[in-house]
Amino acid sequence: MRDLAEVRVDIDKVDKEILNLFQKRMELACQVAEYKIATGKKVYDKAREDEKLDKLSSYVDDAFSEQAVRELYTQIMSISRKKQFVILRDNGASFDTGFTKVEEYDFSDAVVCFQGVQGAYSQLAMMAFFGENIKDSFHVDLWRDAMDAINDGRADYAVLPIENSLAGSVEENFDLLSEYNVAIIGEQILKVDHALLGVKGATIEDIKTVYSHPKAISQCEGYIRNLHMDWDVINLRNTAVSAMKIRDDKDKTQAAIGSTYNATLYDLDILEESIQDAKNNETRFIIVSKNKKYRAKADKISLCLEINHEPGSLYRILSNLMFNGINMNRIESRPIKGVNWQYRFFIDIDGNLDDEAVRNALLGLSEECVSVRVLGNY
Repeated sequence: MRDLAEVRVDIDKVDKEILNLFQKRMELACQVAEYKIATGKKVYDKAREDEKLDKLSSYVDDAFSEQAVRELYTQIMSISRKKQFVILRDNGASFDTGFTKVEEYDFSDAVVCFQGVQGAYSQLAMMAFFGENIKDSFHVDLWRDAMDAINDGRADYAVLPIENSLAGSVEENFDLLSEYNVAIIGEQILKVDHALLGVKGATIEDIKTVYSHPKAISQCEGYIRNLHMDWDVINLRNTAVSAMKIRDDKDKTQAAIGSTYNATLYDLDILEESIQDAKNNETRFIIVSKNKKYRAKADKISLCLEINHEPGSLYRILSNLMFNGINMNRIESRPIKGVNWQYRFFIDIDGNLDDEAVRNALLGLSEECVSVRVLGNY
């Protein structure tokens, strides 16, 4: 048996030879890029790469080596493409995001809509994001109604919940983002602090029935299960709607789970505060608009991608971020309607649309994805 140190010396020699050959291959990749610039050909040629992988893997005679060759050359060709994309960018190629840069937004003449009724958490998020600096606001029944209000010009902006730190994503709103041609221009993270609300003079001992939105009820499940097992719990479409019902029914045996703002708005008593099981419960809301703009100081980008349904496709796509040093902080998949078992991906990354690394990555994504859409930079 050879000494390990001797074997490692030989490995180092082989690695050096591989690196020399790799550098030569990258030089050839640059020549390929020059040809593609001159002829207008796309960088990513799937048929050529599949043919190459089949040929190279045929040179080995066992299953392990065949898979290893495929993995190795998939990576080498991926790196070559990234180099070619950089060269194309240096020669003026770009991906048109459709967005226009502004220094700041002027909301003084804006009309904003939110889902729910007065006192809904969406309204609280609107107030936190815009403050008093808007012309007017109104509420709608459904999240789709909010998108329609932007589409037909009744509203300039809409406020939509997109995820909760405990309950997860609001799937319907991801689907709406892919369906409507709107842009995310901002986000607001709102601490969710649920209170038990009753009519004036009611006590916790009076309560027999509790109303609220299903997610609010689930977020207070431990409180209800451990302390009030005898309560009837009834779902309504909104926490503020629940508070409104308590006010209108004037029944001391009924309570609502909602924000303390609802107590002020609907003249209710706060029977108990902070009844949610997790005290760090937060919901992220997005602000969407028909106008595709981004602030000069924006530092988060949301993307919607559709990719081929084949082994390694997601890894290949995400490598465009890795090779450009871009941090991805969220990924969500949603099924594509009408196409069984195929998905679109919603990705949040750090960066600004002016960043060179982001521009390089978007150019690569535009060639390697079935479709790419920038949802917003905020």
